[in-house]
Amino acid sequence: MHFFVCLLISYVVGVVWNAGLIESNWVAVWLLLLALALGMVGQKRKTSTVLPLTVSLCLFGLALGLIRTELFLQQFEQSDLSRLVNEDVQLEGLVITEPDYREQSVQVHLDTGTDKILVSADRNIRLSYGDVISVTGRLEQPTTFQTELGRTFDYPKYLEVRGIKYRISFAQVEVLENEKGNPIIAALLNIKQVFVNSIEQVIPEPEVGLGGGLLLGIKSALGDEIETNFRRTGIIHIVVLSGYNVMLVVAFIMFCFSFFLSLKGRMVAGVLAIIAFALIVGLSATVVRASIMACLVLIATAYGKQYDVTRALFLAGFIMLIINPYLVYDIGFQLSFMATLGLLLILPRFETNLLEGKYVVKMKEFFLATLATQIAVLPLLMYHIGEVSLIALAVNVFVLPMVPVAMLLTFLTGGLWFLSTSLAAVCGLLATWSLTYILKIAEWFSILPFATVTVPEFGWFGVLIMYIVMGVTLIYLKTKQQTDANEFTDWTIEEENKITDELCSSDIKDLPKVFR
Repeated sequence: MHFFVCLLISYVVGVVWNAGLIESNWVAVWLLLLALALGMVGQKRKTSTVLPLTVSLCLFGLALGLIRTELFLQQFEQSDLSRLVNEDVQLEGLVITEPDYREQSVQVHLDTGTDKILVSADRNIRLSYGDVISVTGRLEQPTTFQTELGRTFDYPKYLEVRGIKYRISFAQVEVLENEKGNPIIAALLNIKQVFVNSIEQVIPEPEVGLGGGLLLGIKSALGDEIETNFRRTGIIHIVVLSGYNVMLVVAFIMFCFSFFLSLKGRMVAGVLAIIAFALIVGLSATVVRASIMACLVLIATAYGKQYDVTRALFLAGFIMLIINPYLVYDIGFQLSFMATLGLLLILPRFETNLLEGKYVVKMKEFFLATLATQIAVLPLLMYHIGEVSLIALAVNVFVLPMVPVAMLLTFLTGGLWFLSTSLAAVCGLLATWSLTYILKIAEWFSILPFATVTVPEFGWFGVLIMYIVMGVTLIYLKTKQQTDANEFTDWTIEEENKITDELCSSDIKDLPKVFR
């Protein structure tokens, strides 16, 4: 396992190194040669081969990160648009994403054949995935900007993660053709829209926006005020799709097909359902990571293999970074990966030391899970956002038990609409109550003056130091647990009646020998 972790970490270092320090591939070539030499040395030595092999793997990861980043950045070198920056242009292309409708505008990603461009236009324009459109406006390169909390947001990197180098704001758009995109993706997005329309017929605003966010991750439907309340109270994660949503889809599909498909048949159906769900809700980093891990669960189960969650997490992260190395700069990927890692590494320590140790604390599992994830992502939140919620744990205690209830009721409302509007109305009323509860809790707690605290700006080195401290603490706790367990290895377990006989036949001075 440690070999794989070293490979992933060194690969990430190589990606960051290439993006910031070097422009030549000669360094990567020399690193590959050095890695090969150390690997051969490690294989020939009969003892102590771990160190040279580990170093060889790290050098290979560095070289791989450098090379993959160079290949990724080549997509931006094929464009002729650099000479047209800050000029009015007219471009034609295909809408390759679902339109993101906001309060004042609509945003789409436009594929011109050689470039992907972020286009922002008036929200009254009706656009759909697969439309061929003509866009007129000023071509710009995105720039970094300061957030309200004083953090520098690297907007160019944010768009480059998505393969975008240029944007056109306040564009004039004309739809030329329709339904020219991938027919499978178009059909899935149509199903999504039909479902959203069905719950909108029953559940009122703003509850329906939250319902859509819980089920499909549609944060834009929340509105700025509700999204601010969720951020201040530390529950914005409930509308960010995660492994929980993906596993609900898997469980539903596996149950439906369990009556007439074999285990391997259900595995195939589950994988297809995961892929379809990921395409419906958008291929965000969180969804892709959760989908890969869910697919690994199904494959391992179908073939009777043991599933290791930690290995699956690192494998999913490595696959994603190989496909898109610039995901290391994506805040969603960072938070999703570290939150999951926190559940795997920190949560067991809490369960051992709080629930089973000498300090017995009766806490709900979801509270401990929230605490573990909050600790895991805290350095990233302090670095990227600059604001930390002080009431997140308390609010999560009140909100999280209601989330699966609200999700189920919202889903049933949308499904029943096609069968009976009366049943959908009854279920929609229950869904509205559960969603209102979540909204009110967020609203009440968000107005507290001490709800959040602003953190002074610091560099990435501070994030690294905090994670090193966390790692050392976890290693210490694990070592201490193993040491405590080893204290009882030299004890002799004997039957009660035998011990009683020895007590009766022993002098007081011999008692310590009995319990040796």
